[in-house]
Amino acid sequence: MPRKARFTYENATYHILSRGNNKQKVFLDNDDPARFLKLLSFYKQKFDLRIYHYVLMTNHYHLILQAKDGAALAAAMKGLNLAYATYFRKKYGGAGYLWQGRFKSFVIQDGKYILECGRYIELNPVRAGIVEKAENYPWTSAGVYLKAERNPLVDYNPEYLGLSDKQDARCRIYGEYLLDGIKDRRKLDRYFKTNVYGSKKFIDTMKSAKGLKPVWSHKGRPKKKRTAK
Repeated sequence: MPRKARFTYENATYHILSRGNNKQKVFLDNDDPARFLKLLSFYKQKFDLRIYHYVLMTNHYHLILQAKDGAALAAAMKGLNLAYATYFRKKYGGAGYLWQGRFKSFVIQDGKYILECGRYIELNPVRAGIVEKAENYPWTSAGVYLKAERNPLVDYNPEYLGLSDKQDARCRIYGEYLLDGIKDRRKLDRYFKTNVYGSKKFIDTMKSAKGLKPVWSHKGRPKKKRTAK
């Protein structure tokens, strides 16, 4: 069977998720996430991506990014995962796939929904019990929003800039916003099943595929089913 089409459109924002094959760890020491982020910076510039939020966990990573079109998204993520897999195998050895299939992408509606998804991924280390505060985790964009840390990899989420005209106020408001996310403990897992996050109207539009361009990452014809002899 051919893979399900990846729906994209011009200048859309996505939640990107990629896991280690069989949930294996893909970041084993501090040099590994540092190398991954360096590669991410390269592909960001090459394919003109805007990266709003990110977090690297031991066996997977999340990105909230904007791509100009589906071709740029596919090429950037394929290049990133392949380049990192090459680095990983050269360093640690082993054989087989490093990543669990192709990367997953979930379309996000503009506005508050991008901020909600950014909060969701930045709270991953907190929910996992690794740190008590999101900004204390080294491999995340949280410090950019909570402590105004300079990071050329991260483009400010437009919704974050709209929180206040002053940077210190934005940091404070976003910090309170993260705390609210921990308190209510609601997750966005439900939209992993629909590949879309946004208002009902937006989701309905996406389901009808209005204005969307399907991008297939599967090449070749589906294999024929074997018949019993």
